[in-house]
Amino acid sequence: MSTLKPLADRVLVEPIPAEEKTASGIIIPDAAKEKPLKGTIVAIGNGKKDEPMTVKEGDTVLYGQYSGTEIKLEGKNYLIMKEADIYGVFQG
Repeated sequence: MSTLKPLADRVLVEPIPAEEKTASGIIIPDAAKEKPLKGTIVAIGNGKKDEPMTVKEGDTVLYGQYSGTEIKLEGKNYLIMKEADIYGVFQG
C-alpha cells in the first residue's frame, strides 16, 4: 500500500459522506446532495518553520465548501488542503 505524506502545512482529509436521507426519511438524490464540509484527517505535513501544525491525524474537521484539491488514492476519494482552509475541529 502506498501512502501520501503531505508537505509543509498541508493535510489529507477523508470527507465524511453527505447524508443519504433527511431526518423524515426522504432519500436525497445525488444531484441535490451538498458537497461534504466535514471530514477526518488521515495524514498531516510537518508544518512550516515557526508554524507548527495544530491539527492531528484522526481529528474530525470542518472546512470550506471549495477548500482543497480532490484526489483519488487506491479507489478512495480524499481532499488535500492547507491547514488554514480548516475552520475548526469537532470535539467530544
